[in-house]
Amino acid sequence: MAKEKRFNFARFLDEYGLAGRGLLLATKKKSFWIAFILTFVIFGIIINLLSATGFTSFKLIGSFIGSGNFGGAFKIIGDAFLQIFGVGRDFRDFILTFILTLLQSILVALVVIVAKHKRTEKKAKKDSKEKKSDDSSGIQSSAIVAGLAVLGSGCPTCQTALLSPLIGTLLSGVSGAAAIAGTISLVLNILAIIIGILVFRKLGLETYVIIKSEHFKEKHNEQSC
Repeated sequence: MAKEKRFNFARFLDEYGLAGRGLLLATKKKSFWIAFILTFVIFGIIINLLSATGFTSFKLIGSFIGSGNFGGAFKIIGDAFLQIFGVGRDFRDFILTFILTLLQSILVALVVIVAKHKRTEKKAKKDSKEKKSDDSSGIQSSAIVAGLAVLGSGCPTCQTALLSPLIGTLLSGVSGAAAIAGTISLVLNILAIIIGILVFRKLGLETYVIIKSEHFKEKHNEQSC
C-alpha cells in the first residue's frame, strides 16, 4: 500500500514537471504572450479596483468620464495598475493578489493555446468526421474544464472584495467583525490560488502534449519532403 502511495506521489510530481515544460514551450509562442499580458493587465486592474472600494471605484471612473475629466479616470486606473506590483498596498494583500493574477493570466494564455490547437485540428481533419470527433473530444472537454477553473480561480477573489464590506456592515455591532471579514478574504484568496495551481497541472500537460505533437508533425513533414 505504501509503495502505491509513493508511486502516485512521484507520478503527481512528474505531471507537474511536464506541465512546467509545457508552460516553457508555450512561452515561445506569440499568442501566449498576447493573452498573458492582456489578462495580467486587465484582470490585475479590475481585481485591485474591487479590492479597494468594491464598485465605488468603477462608479467614480464613470462619473469622471461623464463629466469629461478623463485625467481623473486615468489616475484611478493608473493607481490600480501600479498596485498590481505592490505600490501602495499591504504586502500580504499584494502577494496573494499578485500570485492569483499571475496564475489567472497563465491559465488564460494556456487556454488560448489549447483552443487554437483545437481550431487547427478541426481544419486539418475536416475530411474525416469520425476521427475529428474522437480527437477533438478530449481537447474540448479539457478546454471547458480549464475555462471553468479560470473563472473559479478569479471569482472567489472578486466576491471577497464585494462581500468583505458587506460582512463588516452586517456584523458592525459584533466584536471582531473586521477580523472575520479579513479572515474570509484570506481564505477565499488562498482557495482560489490552490484551484489555479491544480488546474495548471491539467492545462500544462495538455499544452505539453499539443506542442510536442506539433513539433513531431513538423519534423515528419520535413522528412517526407
